[in-house]
Amino acid sequence: MDASLPPAATEQEARRRWMGVLARASGEAIAALLAPLPPLPPHRRLRGPETGLVMVRGRQGGDGAPFNLGEMTVTRCSVALEDGRVGHAYVAGRDAWQAELAALLDAALQDPARRPALLRAVIAPLAEAEARRRAERAARAAATRVEFLTMATMR
Repeated sequence: MDASLPPAATEQEARRRWMGVLARASGEAIAALLAPLPPLPPHRRLRGPETGLVMVRGRQGGDGAPFNLGEMTVTRCSVALEDGRVGHAYVAGRDAWQAELAALLDAALQDPARRPALLRAVIAPLAEAEARRRAERAARAAATRVEFLTMATMR
């Protein structure tokens, strides 16, 4: 796909990766990349899009006892294509359009004939944009880094 997403070892890993990219992208970004492509196959909604709350759990230090951090708004959607493939999506926030597009793309990406073109035209550019945003954020954070010297070197 691209440098920001190394090749997946399994089909399940590949699906998890493309769903992560779609969940973190905006509906507008997904639609803009889909616009020049041939239309996606017809689909019917199996569920939603529906918005609700999920409990976010955390662990102190990454391996401590789990605790409830708080609630988060999530929108979910499930669609079925005419060929029987089913796509599911859960996205943070209330963007029903993003959830439906992500579910539709999940179903379409399960088709080996459509997958290469969709990975190249939609998933790879979204992953690259996400990697750029992360690098820019890291560069801004690095600019504020302070180096502390120990007092032992001054004795």
